[in-house]
Amino acid sequence: MAITPHDLVVEAKSQIREVPCQEVLALLGKRVIIDVREYDEYSAGHLPGAINIPRGILEFKIGMVPEAAPRDAALLIYCRTSGRAALSAVQLHKLGYSDIISMAGGFDQWSNEQRPTEKPEQINFE
Repeated sequence: MAITPHDLVVEAKSQIREVPCQEVLALLGKRVIIDVREYDEYSAGHLPGAINIPRGILEFKIGMVPEAAPRDAALLIYCRTSGRAALSAVQLHKLGYSDIISMAGGFDQWSNEQRPTEKPEQINFE
């Protein structure tokens, strides 16, 4: 019997540390925050100070981000609802990253709780 994407997420969540948005608020500025959503999602709003590395390229690009490159970097990962973040955390553990937290509920919950967000600065070419 084939497994579903939901099954993969449930399995991933059993292997990682996930914290609620309330706890994440206290971690802002203390961890490297990685937003694994696609750029259009990130540009619509993201956690303050978050770095966008979409899930599809995370394993290839994380080493190019100086503050996230060390394998002992304190990382906080999130996505829209927490599935991609859980899968990302498992993969980063496999790459040797040891201090990873995933945000439960994702950006949707963060926004619903009216927590602080940012948008990237728009470049004006005029």
